[in-house]
Amino acid sequence: MVTLPVYDQSGAEVGKIDVDTDRIAPKINKQLLHDAVVMYLANLRQGTKRSKNRGEVAGTTKKMYRQKGTGNARMGSKRTPQRRGGGHAMQLLPRSFYYRLPKKAVKSATKMAIASKFADGEVVVVDKLDMQEPKTKALAGTLNALGLSGMTTTIATNDYETNVYLSSRNLQGVEVTRVADLNALNVLRPKRVLMTKQAVEWLQSQSTASADA
Repeated sequence: MVTLPVYDQSGAEVGKIDVDTDRIAPKINKQLLHDAVVMYLANLRQGTKRSKNRGEVAGTTKKMYRQKGTGNARMGSKRTPQRRGGGHAMQLLPRSFYYRLPKKAVKSATKMAIASKFADGEVVVVDKLDMQEPKTKALAGTLNALGLSGMTTTIATNDYETNVYLSSRNLQGVEVTRVADLNALNVLRPKRVLMTKQAVEWLQSQSTASADA
């Protein structure tokens, strides 16, 4: 169980909230967290690199010079892999790096990542993010008041917050997502996770429902 202060958008403490990390994830499996992060990073790869083989390189197939009598080593076409500008012997082709861990493993990794962030004191709780219009300056001011200026941060809200999302697009290292859409990568990669109080309460209600089931 960890007790976290709850701040308002000006950075003033307005209360506290208790979070039962054992209910979110009873144990932390570092190997599973590693496997989940590697999976997400692999799935982000485009895999579009490509090179030409000797049959695709432009140029003649004529032998460069006669086989014997020149004093040089025997040599065939200038398109061979041994010569500069020739084709690649081990041709690079577009490929997919996509793979998927079992669904239960992915869900467990997300819960473990969230629980570890709470346990390490890397979660900041704000009572609400109330933005009437998209304004980057206003969101940057809130992050600065909460001590998150210049830090990579994932902002987790209870529901879709369009104005918060639009305000974050010009802030480097800041990502906005619903708490239900969190995954091991966007929880572990940033230095801090900023959650609204409603998002934390939703997390705990889901953990309670899972435990009862």
